[in-house]
Amino acid sequence: MSADGRDTPASHRTGRDESPEERADRRWAELLQEVRVAQTGVQILFGFLLTVAFTPKFSQISATDRTIYVVTVVLGAATTGALVGPVSFHRLVTGHRIKPQTVTWASRLTLVGIVMLLATVASSLLLILRIALPDSVVPWIVAGVVLWLALCWFGLPVWARHRYERRE
Repeated sequence: MSADGRDTPASHRTGRDESPEERADRRWAELLQEVRVAQTGVQILFGFLLTVAFTPKFSQISATDRTIYVVTVVLGAATTGALVGPVSFHRLVTGHRIKPQTVTWASRLTLVGIVMLLATVASSLLLILRIALPDSVVPWIVAGVVLWLALCWFGLPVWARHRYERRE
């Protein structure tokens, strides 16, 4: 039985005594905190990327490195869009009584932004390491870092979710 006296299917119970609106409010507040962390990192990385083209060494990089740079900047801009998107989404639908749906869509957009952040970090790392190190070690280092980030950002949470959901 839910807080408002209606029967709630087991699949919709949250383990908390909260209405769907209260749950949406809580999930929205949690999502905003997560987005703030991701946005800060993306904004710093993107700001750094924007300055690279104005450095003296930029004119000396190879055509391949220029292509990697352009891809990285575009990824950074797209990542910024995905991670700022939840704020815009919320602002445009506020007052229309669709907060649970807003939280769902904003959460999906945030996850897309995190995947894009992984691609942006990988691309940035590839560009920097191609300039700083011998080419033979660069793919291995980039692959190792991407694997580590994928494990931290996706692997461990999916594993924990799978492990602890089975117990219920």
